[in-house]
Amino acid sequence: MNAKSAISKEIFAPHDERMLGAVQVKRRTKKKIPFLATGGQGEYLTYICLSVICFFICSVTNKKPAQASITKVKQFEGSTSFVRRTQWMLEQLRQVNGIDPNRDSPEFDLLFENAFDQWVASTASEKCTFFQVLHHTCQRYLTDKKPEFINCQSKIMGGNSILHSAADSVTSAVQKASQALNERGERLGRAEEKTEELKNSAQQFAETAHKVSF
Repeated sequence: MNAKSAISKEIFAPHDERMLGAVQVKRRTKKKIPFLATGGQGEYLTYICLSVICFFICSVTNKKPAQASITKVKQFEGSTSFVRRTQWMLEQLRQVNGIDPNRDSPEFDLLFENAFDQWVASTASEKCTFFQVLHHTCQRYLTDKKPEFINCQSKIMGGNSILHSAADSVTSAVQKASQALNERGERLGRAEEKTEELKNSAQQFAETAHKVSF
């Protein structure tokens, strides 16, 4: 089980949350630590996770309102478990900065109502995938006060284009498989018809031979 699957199972599933996406990150600038702060837990990995939780059906609207959030999750050195740290409601996200709209870059900033973090993703492609899911989730779950996406590549603003591409690939594969099965079925059907014709011919020949023998 990879890290993201483990995070989804360990951190979000027990609270009936569904993890939509995650990106492994590290800070671009070191966070200032108080002079007296000692006894830290050592090195750790950090993940920024996007999740959603659906509530019970509302008797008035007959809809399932959903609440999306962004959570910082850490895994400390020497540990196989994950720890939930800071969490923000998606409504608190004010700005998503892709840093450079002209190239694939792993750097990005997230601005919340009461926090600002500068991150570097493990890869540019992982950041791009997370941004696409994040943009699509904002469009879907936020009715107003949507965050501003700046300095982002145009492919990111397509929202769930990666998801659409994956779906298209699956659909294409299913169609090809279906076509192959149909063609195979037609070939088998023709083979069965030919076999039946040969069987009938053989039977007629046997009957004729039997009559001639007498």
